[in-house]
Amino acid sequence: MYEPGISKGIQGEPQRKVKTDLYEHHDYYMVDELLSDEHKMARAAVRDWVKQEVSPIIEDYSHRSQCPTHLFKGLAEIGAFGPSIPTKYGGGGMDEMAYGVIMQELERGDSGIRSMASVQGSLVMYPIYRYASEAQKMKYLPKLGSGEFIGCFGLTEPDYGSNPSDMITNIKDDGDAYILNGAKMWITNSPVADLAVVWAKDESGAIRGMVVERGMKGFSTPEIHGKWSLRASITGELVFEDVRVPKENVFPEIKGLKGPLSCLSKARYGIAWGAIGAALDCYDSALRYSKQRIQFGKPLGQFQLTQKKLAEMITEITKAQLLAWRLGSLANKGEATPAQISMAKRNNVHMALEIAREARQIHGGMGITDEYPVMRHMMNLETVLTYEGTHDIHLLITGMDITGLNAFK
Repeated sequence: MYEPGISKGIQGEPQRKVKTDLYEHHDYYMVDELLSDEHKMARAAVRDWVKQEVSPIIEDYSHRSQCPTHLFKGLAEIGAFGPSIPTKYGGGGMDEMAYGVIMQELERGDSGIRSMASVQGSLVMYPIYRYASEAQKMKYLPKLGSGEFIGCFGLTEPDYGSNPSDMITNIKDDGDAYILNGAKMWITNSPVADLAVVWAKDESGAIRGMVVERGMKGFSTPEIHGKWSLRASITGELVFEDVRVPKENVFPEIKGLKGPLSCLSKARYGIAWGAIGAALDCYDSALRYSKQRIQFGKPLGQFQLTQKKLAEMITEITKAQLLAWRLGSLANKGEATPAQISMAKRNNVHMALEIAREARQIHGGMGITDEYPVMRHMMNLETVLTYEGTHDIHLLITGMDITGLNAFK
């Protein structure tokens, strides 16, 4: 929940309304006792940054459907780019639990801000760290970690989303390079990215990963406009028209869907944590509002139906917190399976969206205004429910895992 104020303008722009972030953390089952001091310090640093740099301006940027690109540098400074990538390569050198709590705090501010960070870390830095040559790692990762380079990830195509194996983007051998043709769609960060990790089929039909740099002839990144969701996140396409990609830019060993799907697992893990942040922000706002808003001579929070909503909200948040913590524990041991990550992503995002809707009702008509963050979170979560694997696809992943039967065929 916010208190209104007036800004002095950002980078010479006109004055605009800003908000003071009053958020207080909610931990009904004392899950914090399961976190290390390092985890809590990382979370506190990110929370302070969100309160100071994101919350005061995010409603305005969302209204204008403009990405606050000046925040990229700040995200790098607080260690949000590749928190679990080794420091040698520009990452934070922390564990997967730290990555999770950082994503949670960022999404508490806005899903689009978390997307800016998780794409950079999980979908760009991670595949380069995991699959690139040592020369490629040293060329790209330190600059990505510092925010000097911004990256994006190209897998989804205009006609192929949930079925990436049918992609038509392709490369053909041309001596010391490959000629890349095709297009990718719904790409976070693409219009401002310095490089893209792109997946395409080679002449044998094998899926290969590569780094495509801005400035390569035939490579363009048109922006997508008209979004009602993730309005403070910049989204675009990747278009390749006979782009000549040097062979040293192609990941040397990895072939097939294993490469891109491993990146998606890393990103989905972050989303499973991040969605809790959005839910916590909605709950925090609704709880505070319910104590302040007087109707029929008493606070809304004194009515049984309001207490029912709030009690169910904190119950679902607590369950999601425990699910994410256990998943983080498994991830730290290298034991978290893609199916387990799918379950957490699906459950926690759906939970957050339902809580946003209930919080909107508690706020009444004020819930649709920008005085409160709830409607913005709700719109954002509609996208989070779909990207990195849709709600239904993740359900089928769980179904296949428990039955051993493939519903995708």
